[in-house]
Amino acid sequence: MSTLLNTKVDEWLRRALPGRCAFCLAPCEERRAWCTACHAALRWNRSACPVCAEPLPATVAPRPCGHCLRRSPCFQCARVPLRYEGEVAELMQRFKFHASPRAGTLLLALLEEGLAGSEPPQALIAVPLHPHRARERGFDQGCWLAERLAARLHVPLVGARRLADTRSQRGLDRGKRRGNLRGAFRLEARLPPRVALLDDVMSTT
Repeated sequence: MSTLLNTKVDEWLRRALPGRCAFCLAPCEERRAWCTACHAALRWNRSACPVCAEPLPATVAPRPCGHCLRRSPCFQCARVPLRYEGEVAELMQRFKFHASPRAGTLLLALLEEGLAGSEPPQALIAVPLHPHRARERGFDQGCWLAERLAARLHVPLVGARRLADTRSQRGLDRGKRRGNLRGAFRLEARLPPRVALLDDVMSTT
């Protein structure tokens, strides 16, 4: 399916979603899929490390976390608008493991809102699944999100391939996570100076 057709389908879905809140079925905001109360109740990641986006206590002013102070990550900054908790975790599971387009469209709208005001990158890259994993799941959720977000931000999407079907990152510490993914990807084009890497869930860096 072409990106243009994907964008049109997404717009149709966005028009179909308003009317009742996707979370509680109350009347929702104009051109939004949620009501004011449910939107405010989501676990927004507003108190976070400005470098890696690791959540911080709400009483702590945003500042680099201990991990970033000890060892700076290889990226400039991370943007994680929402925590993987509650309604967001349920949405992600329906999208990721049950290929729900409604859940994906809602997550994309929340992501787009959470990134409002940020300077767009010069290119966007999705963290791809290995083809074997994508066939098992029925689709590649990272690429699904990246194609649509790139179209909305009007930035090019740079392709990447996963060379190794690595084990799940769940349960691994920071060092093992890095080692697990070493040499696992290959880019399909040269990159501009400022790019954004998009994945559905961000854990430790």
